[in-house]
Amino acid sequence: MLLITGLLAVYTSSYAVGFHDYGDPNFFMKRQLISAVVGLFALVFFMQLDYNRLRTLSIWMLLASLLGLLLVLTPVGVEANGARRWLDFGPMTVQPSEFAKLSIIVYISAWLSSRGSQINKFSLGFVPFVLLVGVIGALVVSEPDMGTTVIIVLVACTLFFLAGAPLSHLALLLSSGAGLSYLLITTRDYQLDRFSAFIDPHADAQGSGYQIIQLLVALGSGGPFGLGWAESRQKHLYLPSSQTDGVFAVLGEELGFIGLMAIMAIFVFFVYRGLQVTLKTRDQFGTLLAMGIVSWIAFQTLINIAGITRTLPLTGVPLPFLSYGGSALISVMAGIGILLSVSRYSSDQAFPERDAPAQRGGARVRKQRRERRAGPVFDRTGA
Repeated sequence: MLLITGLLAVYTSSYAVGFHDYGDPNFFMKRQLISAVVGLFALVFFMQLDYNRLRTLSIWMLLASLLGLLLVLTPVGVEANGARRWLDFGPMTVQPSEFAKLSIIVYISAWLSSRGSQINKFSLGFVPFVLLVGVIGALVVSEPDMGTTVIIVLVACTLFFLAGAPLSHLALLLSSGAGLSYLLITTRDYQLDRFSAFIDPHADAQGSGYQIIQLLVALGSGGPFGLGWAESRQKHLYLPSSQTDGVFAVLGEELGFIGLMAIMAIFVFFVYRGLQVTLKTRDQFGTLLAMGIVSWIAFQTLINIAGITRTLPLTGVPLPFLSYGGSALISVMAGIGILLSVSRYSSDQAFPERDAPAQRGGARVRKQRRERRAGPVFDRTGA
């Protein structure tokens, strides 16, 4: 439902920009449709793959993401609107930071689940964790991409907390992140303009505050029931980035408050179902993996909507499933495939004996079930 809604949202929010900039009203829609097909293949692939195999693949996924984040900072990277976030491969443009979100979730989940009780120790748990997240965050914020950095840190802190880290370590991590964020905002003109526009957009209505003003105009124009499908006025070159940052505002103008509440209800239902998968998972790696994906999509949705409604400073992160962006859509669909794999391989299929009839040896079945939950059993020779 979210994928179909997103394709429709990209079409209605982008055809004016596509016709004006490229002479093709379906320019963005066709590219997003191709990304959706690739995303569906990624979803099916990861859904069929046993998520436990991601333990060994996690390091390679992280290294690939690090390589991509380093390349965008070199002359190979593509710069647009003052940011260098993309790699150009002819007809295809890739944004490595979107795939970094998924790879760091997989790696941190594998790393935390292998730490055991060491996660409580400052030198063996906190310090390596901060170094790992710090390196990824520094590369992303150098693009600059503050919104993606915030999402990575929030998801990493969520996994750190679920893994059993002490609250004192978590408080130190969050306070350090808040301090660094303050320094970045106050020392970079780009970030400071975003924050100033959040405080008072009308102070520079034709400059830094223009986008947030047009977003609020679009939302306010929709009223309770909206202007009607494809009837948005702001998308006709009044609203910058209407197909990416502003897609939620365009939907609000066309579908109204009730339509937006229906879309948000789908997101809430998705998070609810994702949490159910997390609660049914039988191992720590699967639990962290599922919770990381669910929290990633939930945090990104909240930050995007909060920025559009001027509840938080506008960060430019895409709205999952709905905003235009091939890399963002493919990475989210791959994450959903991993979530489905956790649901499949950590469910009753992994323990078929639970449904075995009593006459086949109820005591033996219960013993096997206890042994599987307890982990591997070693004999005196260590075998």
